[in-house]
Amino acid sequence: MAAPLDDMFSFCVDPGKVAGGVEVRFIDNVKGKGLFAKKSIKKGDSIFIERPLVSAQFLWNALYKYKACEYCLRALETAEENARRLSGIPGLNLPHPELCRVRPELHQACPQCQVMYCSSECRQAAADQYHKVLCLGPSHEDPDHPINKLKDAWRTMHYPPETSSIMLMARMVAAVKQAKDKAHWQKLFSHFCSRTANEEEEIAHKLLGEQFRGQLALLHSLFSEALYDDHLSRWFVPEGFRSLFALVGTNGQGIGTSSLSQWVHACDALELPAQQREQLDSFIDQLYKDIEKETGDFLNCEGSGLFMLQSSCKCSSSIFISVRKEICISYLDCCQRDRSRHSRHKILRENYLFVCSCPKCVSQMDELDMTSEEEDEEEGEAEGETEGDEMEDEMTDV
Repeated sequence: MAAPLDDMFSFCVDPGKVAGGVEVRFIDNVKGKGLFAKKSIKKGDSIFIERPLVSAQFLWNALYKYKACEYCLRALETAEENARRLSGIPGLNLPHPELCRVRPELHQACPQCQVMYCSSECRQAAADQYHKVLCLGPSHEDPDHPINKLKDAWRTMHYPPETSSIMLMARMVAAVKQAKDKAHWQKLFSHFCSRTANEEEEIAHKLLGEQFRGQLALLHSLFSEALYDDHLSRWFVPEGFRSLFALVGTNGQGIGTSSLSQWVHACDALELPAQQREQLDSFIDQLYKDIEKETGDFLNCEGSGLFMLQSSCKCSSSIFISVRKEICISYLDCCQRDRSRHSRHKILRENYLFVCSCPKCVSQMDELDMTSEEEDEEEGEAEGETEGDEMEDEMTDV
């Protein structure tokens, strides 16, 4: 059963082209919908590019001066500004500054609340979709404004590394409140998979910690005070709010942008004489060492969004995807994919509440239920028993 084209592909770039290559089908009540190939897809082919229905920068990320467009989350700092802040070196100058894609001359602020956008198009799109409801005007720095109280409460409950934002829920509400066709937007959000009451509590526990029930009640109260709307009354009762919270926690996909990363990729693509290439690579290596020492791992403007399909999809399979085959993505990063089956399942259960049945997991079903950490410990103990004297000699030599 295919989902309606006007809904599922409406946020894709060139939806007609996308619809000619893939289709959405209902699989079952556990997996929900899946994406299937209508034609053969080769490795490296771009399958689709999609805009989110709604997105929001993480609140701690914004507080720590990671400047991003309020609408699309593109970085607003130039690569050089970004490198100076992250490295703690105010006078740092990047070579090849012309490779930076950020154009500060195009940036625009909301005239009422002063939030920043990367372009007039993004400012207008936000105003048309949700910002009229969420604009704080001259109260944008007032700690007693209901929306600011909601943001502050969220920050006290969900510390970095961040995985979601209460403002994603706020933008869902604002988009419906501001829409002329409210039923259409509610229908779009209804496409996302729902969870049982127990699973919803698991997600709240994961995002908020041990005291999640009391914290969820406080968020519900502040959320209602800031955004209540009669058309969405079902989202504002405790059970509906918990379901909305779980929807965002389950379906929200991470978004990361970095002007510095884009500059580095552009530098990598330059054709340079060997000596200049070596000097540039050495400069970049040292820059990342300085950044790691000053800032650690938090390099990007980060947030999350709700996508009807995925933010973008490129075939990375070692072989082509044949007609009628399901197109899947990995929820795990490269390092996580190399861990044991039990470790991978543990990550997926805790964060996404499903058990993976991909070919790799199925082929490893007979493995012991042991996490990668436990395997490392056992290997360490075995090495310690057989090589203890050698280790002691090495440590003494040092």
